[in-house]
Amino acid sequence: MRRFVMLLLFLAVAAGLLAARRRFVVVQVAGTSMVPTYQPGDRVLLRRGGRVTLRRGQVVVFRRVQPDGARSSGRDLRGTEWLIKRIAATPGDGVPAEVAARVQAGPDDVVPAGRLVVLGDGPISRDSRHWGYLPVNEVLGVVVRRLS
Repeated sequence: MRRFVMLLLFLAVAAGLLAARRRFVVVQVAGTSMVPTYQPGDRVLLRRGGRVTLRRGQVVVFRRVQPDGARSSGRDLRGTEWLIKRIAATPGDGVPAEVAARVQAGPDDVVPAGRLVVLGDGPISRDSRHWGYLPVNEVLGVVVRRLS
């Protein structure tokens, strides 16, 4: 009986770890586009997609989008180029002035459904000012906290 209880406990812990691994991921920051918030080499904990509600001000990690809107190849973590930026506008928000020309938006236009505007915190950043809207489905997750 004791062995059975231990086995059940082990299986419960293993299932919990597996669920946490699918829900959370650790990413290392490369580049300076988020300085001073995140430095190159910082490690951050992400809460992966699911039913996450994206809000203005959150920092997200997403699959790199080409200037022509094409995706980078692959969907696995290792074979894809991931970027980290802050959400500046969500669907229904007004298009930020610094992005309006790139997305050909007028003064009263709003960010369309399924799209985000993302900007780096640093003075030098390749972001929505260069390639326009980010499709929401390219977001891997939201930064929960810095680990290092």
